[in-house]
Amino acid sequence: MKISVLGMGIIGSAWAKNLIADGHEVRCWNRTPKNLPNYHASIQEATEGAEVVFIVVADPPAVQSVLEQIQPCLGPGMLVIQSSTISARWTRIFAEQVKLTGALFLEAPFTGSKPAAEQRQTVYYLGGEPEVVEKARPVLEPISSVILHIGPLGSASSLKLAMNLNIAGVAQSLCESLTLCRSAGIPDDVYFSALARNVSHSGVADLKESKLCQHDYAPQFSLKHMTKDLRLALETAADCSVTLSLTGNLKEIYDKGMAAGWSDDDFIGLIRLVEKD
Repeated sequence: MKISVLGMGIIGSAWAKNLIADGHEVRCWNRTPKNLPNYHASIQEATEGAEVVFIVVADPPAVQSVLEQIQPCLGPGMLVIQSSTISARWTRIFAEQVKLTGALFLEAPFTGSKPAAEQRQTVYYLGGEPEVVEKARPVLEPISSVILHIGPLGSASSLKLAMNLNIAGVAQSLCESLTLCRSAGIPDDVYFSALARNVSHSGVADLKESKLCQHDYAPQFSLKHMTKDLRLALETAADCSVTLSLTGNLKEIYDKGMAAGWSDDDFIGLIRLVEKD
């Protein structure tokens, strides 16, 4: 198929590489130039004539900017797969903009960081009409491990934000728990060996163990993106008249990490705040 990938960050780059390996005709674009195969400096050239258009950018303003630029290129027969993590409110706004062109719109946020994307283990949360989901399956299934159709437009975005605030909470507990043991002189290998046999053991611990032990904060999922997701989760909760006290506290911790200049580091690097305290 003719596929455009708009947004060549950590995840978009991995997906594009796998889509190329699958034999698709892939054209790539990024807001800042990238030295990548099939890269196009013009977003319109990258999009014109595509059958499927992936949008994988940072936040609602970035999605809006992309749509404004490619709207003249969209039309009947095209499918826009919006995989940026945004809120349900923004998802519905963007879906209406795309539908005005005659193209189809699917919300497809996902879980799984850089290793998962590279190893075709992305888990997609899909929101939209069943027929649109089926149209996307031939492209999504080979680059993912699981596809979950959550419900109508907006539902997948809300679920994704809920999953990310859960990850942030588990990660913060992990950082504080590990720091407590370190302060008591307990080696990291002993800590993680015990954690593996404890009911609180988590996939987050498995993913971040080596990074924590090696003090390696190179991004698998950056602090700035998780901070944005917590903000959107709080905005969504406010729209629903729901109070998320823990998430509010987490957002303050993440803001401190951003102020410390760690925006491009992995979010697990927030352990440095615990160590300072």
